[in-house]
Amino acid sequence: MTDISAAMAETARMIDGGLDRLLPRPGGRAEDMLFAAMRYAVMAGGKRFRPMLTLACAKLFDVSHDQVLRVAAAIELVHCYSLIHDDLPAMDDDDLRRGQPSCHAKFGEATAILAGDALMTLAFEVLAAPETHSDGALRCALITGLARAAGAEGMVAGQMIDLAAEGKTHGTGARDAAEVARMERLKTGGLIAFACESVAILGRAPADARQALVGYAHALGLAYQVVDDLLDAEGEAGMIGKTAGKDARAGKATFVAMLGLEGARAEAARLAIEAGHNLDFFGKKADFLRDMTGFVIDRHR
Repeated sequence: MTDISAAMAETARMIDGGLDRLLPRPGGRAEDMLFAAMRYAVMAGGKRFRPMLTLACAKLFDVSHDQVLRVAAAIELVHCYSLIHDDLPAMDDDDLRRGQPSCHAKFGEATAILAGDALMTLAFEVLAAPETHSDGALRCALITGLARAAGAEGMVAGQMIDLAAEGKTHGTGARDAAEVARMERLKTGGLIAFACESVAILGRAPADARQALVGYAHALGLAYQVVDDLLDAEGEAGMIGKTAGKDARAGKATFVAMLGLEGARAEAARLAIEAGHNLDFFGKKADFLRDMTGFVIDRHR
């Protein structure tokens, strides 16, 4: 089995270098506070799980490392934008992120909103650049895929459903769990799926390979969120790097709320098996992705 912790540390080193080169630097201009907030939100650490998936999927296809790294960086920029906006008082109202003050707590709400906007648009600028790929049509496919994953039929839609469900009385039946799964597939799973699918786009993979990879990513993304819900219910702020127990206090629709702790653990295990079945298409070339599934299920933060 691969040492996932060591692999994640190496991935974080590579992606941090790429992000550092892409982010604007303060330099005596009126907008320096914006640049500082962007860097603060992006370079504050984190697991870099999504770019790690992108780099791991590159092992399945004949793609350029430099191109994959740029795509991975763009995906992480969108993820960091979403965290800034997710923490805002109008959303989840959280003053802690990655073990330190959230962006709005440090820089103020207005600057945080602008920093999130700037990170999102920078991501599309990165994908649109010729350095990402010489084929303009392929770059357009990447831009379209990321826009769908992040937009009104993806991550933003999931956040809207989450806000609409907050504080309402939830049942515990299969229908309620399915509604939570749909919300999380949009809010969290879409970007995780694109982290994998983007490499299939770069590698011009056939439809069956692309379908298998997306199936793996969707199952993995849901498993990731189930574990996230468990950590929120059982973890401590110092361990998970953000405020614990907020989902229950806010009356959020989560897998734990729908299924209970033991039911949520069983669902995470089921999704891990489903993810693994999708990787059978790739044989031993996908062993590292299988190990990542184990990491998702067993993680503690």
